Amino acid sequence: MTSSFVNIEWQGRAVRIEHQWLNTHLHDAPLMVFLHEGLGSVAMWRDYPQLLCNALGVRGLVYSRPGYGQSTPRAADEHWAPNFMHHQAHEVLPALLKALQVQEPPWLLGHSDGGSIALLYATSHACAGLIVLAPHIMVEDVSVRSIAAAKEAYENTDLRGRLARYHVDVDSAFWGWNRIWLAHEFRSWSIEEDLSTITCPVLAVQGINDEYGTLAQIRDIQRHVLHTELLELNGSGHSPHRDQPQTLTKACLHFFQKQTFLSAKL
Repeated sequence: MTSSFVNIEWQGRAVRIEHQWLNTHLHDAPLMVFLHEGLGSVAMWRDYPQLLCNALGVRGLVYSRPGYGQSTPRAADEHWAPNFMHHQAHEVLPALLKALQVQEPPWLLGHSDGGSIALLYATSHACAGLIVLAPHIMVEDVSVRSIAAAKEAYENTDLRGRLARYHVDVDSAFWGWNRIWLAHEFRSWSIEEDLSTITCPVLAVQGINDEYGTLAQIRDIQRHVLHTELLELNGSGHSPHRDQPQTLTKACLHFFQKQTFLSAKL
């Protein structure tokens, strides 16, 4: 599917955002917005957004954040601050939805950094529901070790070439993400105290073999957002939608149908 582009105003400049709409023929169906991982993009989701939207009977919106995919790259001298995910949640995503004339409270499905951004968005904006895959709410040693290993792989293996297929400026995508996650000042980053204002339904999913985070991430979400449902997946690492797509889709469908039924009764 061919991407479209829309401009938003962000941090005093025009930023081009790559995006794709899914199932546009389902005019009155709910909308699911997909938020990619720290090195993701529209293309790196592959076919999972379409498969999930078909299973749930919803419309979909997939987009690449600034610095990723075919969206406006990060400037060479631009260094992300520890609150970069807050900026994405409270500035970029609202601006994108406004530019695309999305007025309804959307469903959000976020992976990794995208899951964190989805949670942050829901702390101050109306959402129909959240599905977060391997989200980060704090920095763990395992995360730092794996991201440091990614830096070594980017510099010494074919990882840069493989990622370049998905990003118009692969160095923009990689170094923006990698440098802030490995920065000393990021070690104390946490969004745990932000979560208590989330009122929409939440499904938090994590692979038991996740190389970027422990199960404490989603269990602590439930500690702060009591109505959170958890799914801990055997045989899955950091990307449940790639490692266990059928199991994940079945769980998402059950969660979505349950929440839709409960909403209809209110």
